[in-house]
Amino acid sequence: MPTQREKITKKAREILENSPNGIRYADLVRRISEALPDVKVNTIHGTIWEFKQKIDKGEIEDIARPERGSYILKRFIKERVEKGLEEITEKITSIEKTIQKEENFYQSFADYLINELEECDNAIPLGGSKFKDKWGTPDVLGVYRFSETDPIRPLPQIISAEIKTDTTNLITAFGQACAYKLFSHKVYLVIPDDAPSIDVGRLESLCLNFAIGLIIFNKNNPQAPNFRILVRAVKSEPDYFYVNEYLKRLGEDSRKLF
Repeated sequence: MPTQREKITKKAREILENSPNGIRYADLVRRISEALPDVKVNTIHGTIWEFKQKIDKGEIEDIARPERGSYILKRFIKERVEKGLEEITEKITSIEKTIQKEENFYQSFADYLINELEECDNAIPLGGSKFKDKWGTPDVLGVYRFSETDPIRPLPQIISAEIKTDTTNLITAFGQACAYKLFSHKVYLVIPDDAPSIDVGRLESLCLNFAIGLIIFNKNNPQAPNFRILVRAVKSEPDYFYVNEYLKRLGEDSRKLF
């Protein structure tokens, strides 16, 4: 015949097997007492105390005490961790599906610069690391050349654009756009139209102060992004040392542009 302590220990394990979220000490004692009414409560308390000592010493390897007064089977902890990782992976996948890649909008914005804003007579998608330095590479680079019929023909104007589909770090995108003024006559920052209104308002003020253009668009539809201008870029003179330096780095793309 099993002793009372053996009965208590067996019942405790049965309860833990049916408690995937774990169980508190008081609830464990109560449920054992309900299942074993002939056993004194003090005996249950004493047995659970010994049970706890064995868990803490590592003599019982399949049960954990994640916090004071709490008991759970270790396999349930593992299952919860695995489930949590699966949920995180699913959320990341869902976000990646909803957020379009920036590259999907390069060509459409190049066309927008040429056909709607008429800021360029030629523009090309760029992006990546064409310039090979920490100051970054514009996502779209365009040029405006005055017609041969114009009485006065200044030097070609270079237009750069920074496009973002992620709204979590727009101030960094603004910093990149500022860096492009080194070699560009005009610069545009292009951000999603679902960006927080407070961020859009701040960017509008910054763009006005720094003569940078600001455009919003629908990031969920590469086929019809619906670019809308909030601030038009104002021409400023670049540093021609950097103009020549970066155009040299373009190689074949420079020939496409000019």
